[in-house]
Amino acid sequence: MSRLPVARIIPASHTPRTKDGSDEMKLLIVDDHVAMRRLIGRVVSDMVSEIEECGDGAEALDAYHRCLPDWVLMDIEMDQVDGITATREILLSYPRARVVIVSKYDDEQTREAAQKAGACGYVLKENLLAIRELLERC
Repeated sequence: MSRLPVARIIPASHTPRTKDGSDEMKLLIVDDHVAMRRLIGRVVSDMVSEIEECGDGAEALDAYHRCLPDWVLMDIEMDQVDGITATREILLSYPRARVVIVSKYDDEQTREAAQKAGACGYVLKENLLAIRELLERC
């Protein structure tokens, strides 16, 4: 299996920034730290029309269903349900969902687990500006 590159989309056909091709982008941020959710939100606030948040992978599928975002930015390490499991659950219900892992972990095993779960990208928390790059390119 090829390695999931940091801050890159897994090669596939080009997809528009939003599901319907509009400029209105909705984002779901899933992270157990409120401060990190807010920081990520500030980094991309001028690029999105709507930001939803939740604090655990256990809430992620319901939040996805409720807001149907164009992108999900998913932490890995959370209390009840980790981000890898939550990513897998979202993609089982919504196969066209685009989930990007946003993590402090920079190891091949974690990137591989994210890719196997269906994540389309991986960004390190130490480089949150890479989220902007990723959203601009896709």
